[in-house]
Amino acid sequence: MTQQLAPGPEKQATTTGATARRAPARPGFLRTVLVLGALVALGPLTIDMYLPALPAIVSDLGTTEPLVQLTLTGTMLGLGLGQLAVGPLSDALGRRRPLLAGVALHVGASLSSAVAWDITVLGVLRILQGVGAAAATVVAMAVLRDLFEGRAAATAMSRLMLVMGVAPVLAPALGGAVLVAGSWRWVFGVLALLGVLVMLVAGSGLPETLPADRRRPAGIGATLGAYRSILGDTRFVLFALATGLSFGALFAYVAGSSFVLQGKFGLDRQQFALAFGGCAVALIGGAQLNPVLLARFSPSRVAGVALGGVVAAGLVGIALQAAGTGGLAGFLVPVMAMLGGGSLVIPNTTALALSRHGEAAGTAAAIVGAIQFGTGALVAPVVGVLGNDGVATATAMTGSALLAAAALTAASRAR
Repeated sequence: MTQQLAPGPEKQATTTGATARRAPARPGFLRTVLVLGALVALGPLTIDMYLPALPAIVSDLGTTEPLVQLTLTGTMLGLGLGQLAVGPLSDALGRRRPLLAGVALHVGASLSSAVAWDITVLGVLRILQGVGAAAATVVAMAVLRDLFEGRAAATAMSRLMLVMGVAPVLAPALGGAVLVAGSWRWVFGVLALLGVLVMLVAGSGLPETLPADRRRPAGIGATLGAYRSILGDTRFVLFALATGLSFGALFAYVAGSSFVLQGKFGLDRQQFALAFGGCAVALIGGAQLNPVLLARFSPSRVAGVALGGVVAAGLVGIALQAAGTGGLAGFLVPVMAMLGGGSLVIPNTTALALSRHGEAAGTAAAIVGAIQFGTGALVAPVVGVLGNDGVATATAMTGSALLAAAALTAASRAR
């Protein structure tokens, strides 16, 4: 499918008087996706790489499973709130400076997490890690909107979903390999190294995509005005909610997977990594099917049908887990179907939301991202409250999908 760059923002500005303002250079599609993929990978790696270490952290810090799960919630909270701060800054200062500063914060928080002495300190540092990773995530989405729109944006987002699917495949396996060589503290040292690599890739491979003449004022009043304007757009909010709630289903699985697969089904660290990777393959497959479907159907149509399939798979999963039948396959197969369906929802609802506010792409991307990770932060502890078992995980995933379907339906009817 041929990708079209969005008209307007990338056109060279006309010459006024003796001064000619030039738009930023247009990178190629593949190069852009690879660089943006490196940015969006930082968040999933930060979330997932320490999942195999959760039981070890419980033992080493003398704490409880729910408290350790809250460090996961803290990371997602930081990812959500951090985007709300970085998004407007990227609209005012350009994309590169907030990005590099945020990833530097991630590196510092990762190194500090490696020497954390209790669960409270680790929780705070995980929030800061999330804030730093948020800069990479929101800038990637803003750059995508600077360069693409419509079906091209949905297609580019689908390619980024490939990275978001591969990162969870690699992260637990990488975390497990690190744990073989050392303690859970080494995981955070590796995350710091990955942050440095992201800074190098972004610094050398990402041009500035927001020229000075398109930047917005940096004051608090202007920022609040931009948020008020975007949040007043009912369809934008509903599309963003559909995206966030679909992410909520994904995070419900992330939060419960370690305890279900290792606790209930007795998988060791490497087996857990393989099972987790198999589910991520379903996520990848759905995302790569999306551009094919977009050649024939609208993004809203693809997302709506996919959400129906996610809910149906979730109900099957709840029934199997409640009846105690199906074994490991009875848990993993419905989950894989839900993740595959969700990967057809997220790129399309994200593109539909961002297409409405190209004039403030950073702020709009921040709202979408904050809703995504804010929803994840709310859903993750629900799994623990419900019991950290297969029924709890399937119920939280299905509930999120049902709410996402309601939001998407409302968006299609809103004017």
